[in-house]
Amino acid sequence: MKKKNVGTLLLFLILGWLAGAWIAKLLQPIEALSFLTKSTVLKWSPQADLDIITYDITIQLKLCLLSLAGIITAVWLYRKV
Repeated sequence: MKKKNVGTLLLFLILGWLAGAWIAKLLQPIEALSFLTKSTVLKWSPQADLDIITYDITIQLKLCLLSLAGIITAVWLYRKV
């Protein structure tokens, strides 16, 4: 039995998300598929001012149905490997 590691899973997830996002970008001009390509933005912006250290980080994730399908496909492929 092969041992699978977390790094490989993360690589599969990122590549699946990226592939889904690229397909969504290619299909954006087609109006009939707009429900698949419309993105929702998830944003997280932690910030603090602690006198000696100040930070302001913004993490923004764009998710659409095709990128979600890419993630699900990546998990399926990871389990098959």
